[in-house]
Amino acid sequence: MPAAASLQARRIGIDTWRENVVYLRRDCPVVRVEGFQALAKVEVAANGRTILAVLNVVDDARLLGSRELGLSEESFAQLGVADGAQISVRHAEPPPSMWALKRKIAGERLGPDEFAAIVRDITAHRYSKIELAAFVVATDQFALDRDEVLSLTQAMVGVGQRLTWPQSQPVVDKHCIGGIPGNRTSMLVVPIVAAHGMLIPKTSSRAITSPAGTADTMACLAEVELPFERLREIVREHHGCLAWGGRAALSPADDVLISVERPLSIDSPGQMVASILSKKIAAGSTHLVLDIPLGPSAKVRSMVQAQRLKKLFEYVARHVGMTIDVVITDGRQPIGRGIGPALEARDVMQVLHGDPAAPVDLRNKALRLAGRVLEFDPDLRGGDGFALARDILDSGRARMTMAAIVAAQGARDFDWRNPPLARLAHEVVATTAGTVTAIDCERLSRIARLAGAPQVAGAGVDLLRKIGDRVASREPLYRIHADTASELQFAREVATRASGFAIGEAGTEAATEFAAEF
Repeated sequence: MPAAASLQARRIGIDTWRENVVYLRRDCPVVRVEGFQALAKVEVAANGRTILAVLNVVDDARLLGSRELGLSEESFAQLGVADGAQISVRHAEPPPSMWALKRKIAGERLGPDEFAAIVRDITAHRYSKIELAAFVVATDQFALDRDEVLSLTQAMVGVGQRLTWPQSQPVVDKHCIGGIPGNRTSMLVVPIVAAHGMLIPKTSSRAITSPAGTADTMACLAEVELPFERLREIVREHHGCLAWGGRAALSPADDVLISVERPLSIDSPGQMVASILSKKIAAGSTHLVLDIPLGPSAKVRSMVQAQRLKKLFEYVARHVGMTIDVVITDGRQPIGRGIGPALEARDVMQVLHGDPAAPVDLRNKALRLAGRVLEFDPDLRGGDGFALARDILDSGRARMTMAAIVAAQGARDFDWRNPPLARLAHEVVATTAGTVTAIDCERLSRIARLAGAPQVAGAGVDLLRKIGDRVASREPLYRIHADTASELQFAREVATRASGFAIGEAGTEAATEFAAEF
């Protein structure tokens, strides 16, 4: 490999979201001598650290000097250099696993060693966003078989840190595959189970295609980017946590892949199973309750699809030594009222405080899921979990445990009685009188995202009606909250074309094709 050219580092202040990007002037001598072209992969070194990055070429002399190498925020953080420091750049070798990636793009089946090589390169940021997108699309288009999903899961676990706990009792968790707005049951299950004394180290990803994930919503109440050792200390002291897994480097390849899956709106079954189970294994969980909502606008829309996904989770979990209880639940409409981080945090706190305005569906579903988790306790008889969960919630023990977890993670100022919502609002009204017969979860999620959620915590949708409710013509169905006029306009336009609510005669409500467990 030719010698690296030496330049001066310059922090550009551009957020490239989990991709290393560097910038050179077109008239930089290095560009001419090395034959660099835009989007070339380069190797950058400074302070004994080396990263691979994508090169962008700029013409604006005000942005960069001709002997400067501009660094994106991600590159700057990874290299840990100061402005003006000497930095070297040269052509990068292709990632060692490129041959395996090309095989997958061609639709071939990969084995454990090939997935391990790809995941190592992903974690080391050797792939560009284009190459990552190729991997995500290939694993979506050519569905992974169950052994490939197992290999991908094990590879993702193998490259990150792992939490370990005493093995005298189960280490439990609860997770939902997503797709149902407002379904913030984890933030109730964790304090209920932790108050019982069981370990529940809940780590979550940021939202991929939804208006809020558990980590986004918990971030309204407390810090979620916890370092590895701090996360461990909190769980040991309070039996639980609600944190973002990326900061603790638990299955770090997953967070890199999510940065590509999010803009592509891809959440394939194989990637989903590997993502969820790798995070749980890395967190040290031995027992998991998994929620698969089923509904006409949920991620899973048929019983056949739900059962297939359930069996895939069970197969992979069994081979990695995890006990799993998969529950298929009613996903015909959002859970709770809020869709968006602050609105969902409000709903959670209303349930914890026993507020009369608390959404009943969120409370009941959380209690049933918490009951299933509690029944992993070998000292608890099967069927007793729900009653125990209800007692813990109603007694205030869950509220006190949640307050302790929030304080330990670093409490943020959040008034659940008057949550900090985005400054602009618009009410979407019924165009006719009747009964709400169906609610499109996917459309409401899109409206909430257009309004700014989850990037703007106070943005989103506040539901005023649910399936089965009677409405009069021009009566509000939901309220959109946005921080800017343009975001509110985007959301309003989509809601005007189709509100996401179907209104008809009583008794014609959308039925599920299955006997939901709850």
